Amino acid sequence: MESERIAGEDRDMDGEFDSVREVSRDRFRLSSISIANAQARRSGSEISEPVVACLADLAFQFSEQLAKDLERFAHHAGRKSVNTDDVILSAHRNEHLAVSLRSFCDELKLKEPQSLKKRKRLPAKEAKATTSAVHISDL
Repeated sequence: MESERIAGEDRDMDGEFDSVREVSRDRFRLSSISIANAQARRSGSEISEPVVACLADLAFQFSEQLAKDLERFAHHAGRKSVNTDDVILSAHRNEHLAVSLRSFCDELKLKEPQSLKKRKRLPAKEAKATTSAVHISDL
């Protein structure tokens, strides 16, 4: 009885995931089609609907695989979230893209306010040494 309930919940979660995936795919596809049509108009050329639809589907499949790869890279590094290093690593086969991503990340780091940057943690011994050396004088 309990295993049937759990199996039913798994099916519900799978169905929910599939519906979210379909909505994401449709939105991605509409955006891709819009971008392709805008680029075609800008360049003064035409692009057929089947070609645009095929490109949109390929781009969605690529983005799904990229997301899975990024998740694996973060997991391998012992993290629960993806960071910029994972994104740059995913571009290792395309040197031009990797260089562009690195320079973009460097620009972002320069624009980041100093107060938002993470502080490096001191080793435990150094942290104890600095806290024990603090002296508060009497006024």
